[in-house]
Amino acid sequence: MTKVGLVRAVVAAVVVGLLGACSSGSGEGRHWEWDKKAGAPEAAAYMKVDVPPGATEVKGAVKLVPQDAIHLLSFVTTPKAAEALGKQFEGQGPLEENVPLKTPIPAGTSFAHLGLPEPDTLQGVRWAGVCPPCVEDKQRKHIEWIEIYLQKLDADRTRVYLRAW
Repeated sequence: MTKVGLVRAVVAAVVVGLLGACSSGSGEGRHWEWDKKAGAPEAAAYMKVDVPPGATEVKGAVKLVPQDAIHLLSFVTTPKAAEALGKQFEGQGPLEENVPLKTPIPAGTSFAHLGLPEPDTLQGVRWAGVCPPCVEDKQRKHIEWIEIYLQKLDADRTRVYLRAW
């Protein structure tokens, strides 16, 4: 496993914990909620990401968890625009092939809220993640972690998934 792959595995375990540990299947004891006033514009602003002109299927949400928030953003754009965006998040290594998680992510906790499959579970998706303060990204110093997944849909379209907290 590469160094980036190891970092990804650790981060994925933390994400699964953040996304699912605070809720039970019945909703009792749930300590998180979706911010009903926040969507794609708020998630993009937090991440300091410009959604490319002409992007489609733009979706976003903010999940409020104890002492933090998880920002989600997804859209479909050209492969060239997706690759350019991906380069911004290669601070700890280049985009690499995603190894799908074996631990299921609890239903309704992340991108499923946007009607999308979890990128962590998909084959053929490339991933990069970075701790902005660790690489002195002054633009995103308020973010602890940000990750991007690129899913090639066809020759002209790539779905971009972004998650930050």
